[in-house]
Amino acid sequence: MPEQPPYLRIADVLRQRIAEHVWTAGDRLPSRSQIAEECGVGENVVRRAQELLISQGVLEGRAGSGTYVAEPRQRVRVVRSSAREQPGGSPFRADMQALGKQGNWESRTEAKVPAPAEVAARLGIAAGDPCVRTVYEFLADGRPVQLSTSWEPYQLTAGTLVVLPEGGPHAGVGVVNRMAAIGITVSHAVEQPEPRQATAEEASLLGIQKAALVTHIRRTYYSDQGQPVETADIVIPAAHCEVVYEIPVSR
Repeated sequence: MPEQPPYLRIADVLRQRIAEHVWTAGDRLPSRSQIAEECGVGENVVRRAQELLISQGVLEGRAGSGTYVAEPRQRVRVVRSSAREQPGGSPFRADMQALGKQGNWESRTEAKVPAPAEVAARLGIAAGDPCVRTVYEFLADGRPVQLSTSWEPYQLTAGTLVVLPEGGPHAGVGVVNRMAAIGITVSHAVEQPEPRQATAEEASLLGIQKAALVTHIRRTYYSDQGQPVETADIVIPAAHCEVVYEIPVSR
């Protein structure tokens, strides 16, 4: 039987100390050099062990401060369902309210951003055509649980009150409700989920380790005429959230 890699052995040591309450939630771990000397390994081995435990939610790294025992964190249930589109409300807030959590988000919108080739293909427009791009960071009780980058064809909403997803009288009510305000009926969405590793930027925003697993969902909304009206890349950390699909069944 092959010998266990040193970093996995050190990860087990750290995990055991937490289980035995040598360190408890919120405690700062000794320095890597201290742990390395005590365990008879190099600092890089300790670093890899800590990165593994951070990716599993056991530890958390704080820039310029050190590594700490993470507070126990219940996985958030993220439901993907047509029933979540609430008239005049936010599907995300509805999801969080059902879990007894406060749902909110931060966003940044730019108008007339040239569409990258992949986004253009999903929207049925030419590469480089202007789009409204909105970057979101969704929060549950103040903690980031989801990222999303949304693209809408600029020509679709230009000159209307819904051109900015987070501005005007229809701000924050979701794509379906905003499009309805300008006479466009959204009939369905197509979602393509796949697992992958987080980028450095995503990891930083979500408070997870670089290369930790995330669920990447490519979602596109379509009008009843078959026209794509919005597409988004949604990123959900696997360690903190479970993605559940509710599928309506018609008789």
